[in-house]
Amino acid sequence: MIDKVVANAAEAVADIADGASLAVGGFGLCGIPVALIDALHDQGTGNLETISNNCGVDDWGLGVLLKDGRIRRTISSYVGENKEFARQFLNGELEVELTPQGTLSEKLRAGGAGIPAFYTPAGYGTQIGDGGLPQRYDGDGGVAKASEPKERREFDGRHYIMEHSVTPDFALVHAAKGDRHGNLVYHATAMNFNPPCAMAGKITIAEVEELVEPGELDPAEIHTPGIFVQRIVVTPDVEKRIEKRTVSASKEEQAARSVQTGATA
Repeated sequence: MIDKVVANAAEAVADIADGASLAVGGFGLCGIPVALIDALHDQGTGNLETISNNCGVDDWGLGVLLKDGRIRRTISSYVGENKEFARQFLNGELEVELTPQGTLSEKLRAGGAGIPAFYTPAGYGTQIGDGGLPQRYDGDGGVAKASEPKERREFDGRHYIMEHSVTPDFALVHAAKGDRHGNLVYHATAMNFNPPCAMAGKITIAEVEELVEPGELDPAEIHTPGIFVQRIVVTPDVEKRIEKRTVSASKEEQAARSVQTGATA
């Protein structure tokens, strides 16, 4: 039996060196591998390239690495919740390759499937396809580096651009359950970008909330087969945060608002 379980998060990320590229699962703050990110931060690794839907928030997720200047470049889709991200990008401290969300997912999936590139209509006729999208500023408001034009093709009368897949050095993912062979099950929307990230990484490290023995997971319910995963670490008590909390008003508050609205009508 191949037992892929390691003792702790620090051991799991110990060989991630300065300059490494990382695919990191999660969407917003849902399904992010917090324990692995924190362990990477604690060991001082820097000059990283990250491939992730977003870059955390100012004090959580990838945001902790970003805040300390550990990320030099990122390929992302949605980065609007991180003020430090915006500051670094506009000041020329961070290189950013903005990528349509579906394209980013397919770049990861294709990399894991051994497909070097693919054609997509997403971005055709925009700066994504035509080039010129700022990737790094010079700190004085000018563009130091812009994106290059992408190859174009026409299929059955529709226009497409070519996107290259990605195969980063490591992938960090979070799952609800895993077994010692590395098979993973994600919970609900926490699946998000975790499966394609797990596929793409040359070495994939998974933190799981619950470890089970081989054979306990229903094969039909496994989301990521163990062949894609090299290391498992158990993190049962990892903190989970909500990016934006929205709650309904209590009955008393609703009644008070109704009275107030009636009084001012």
